[in-house]
Amino acid sequence: MKRTFSGASWESQVGYCRGVRVNNHIYISGTAPIAEEGEVFAPGDGYAQAKRCLEIIQKALQDLGADINCVVRTRMFVTDISRLAEFGQAHQEVFGENPPATSMVEVKSLIDPAMLIEIEVDAVCLDV
Repeated sequence: MKRTFSGASWESQVGYCRGVRVNNHIYISGTAPIAEEGEVFAPGDGYAQAKRCLEIIQKALQDLGADINCVVRTRMFVTDISRLAEFGQAHQEVFGENPPATSMVEVKSLIDPAMLIEIEVDAVCLDV
């Protein structure tokens, strides 16, 4: 088993890692739009926040020896599902011709009120 951490303060506070690889399966924790400096990325911009979540996820996948093409399922937790087009555009741009199964669920709130989306991912690597 291999783990990767993003360095987010919540990882140590809550007791989790960004992602875990067990054989050819990878599980990426719910990933929020956090900037390099630690603040919420692009408050108010659903598209930019979704892209940022997916950038963090791509890094975690790389740390675990995989890439975005291994993703088989995404789950998007959003605070305003009427902004589906913004979130969906970012998702489509990243996954393009290799779309995973996905869900988008509206939630009451995320850990910070400025966050509009959180994304988690499951991946399967066929190289093992």
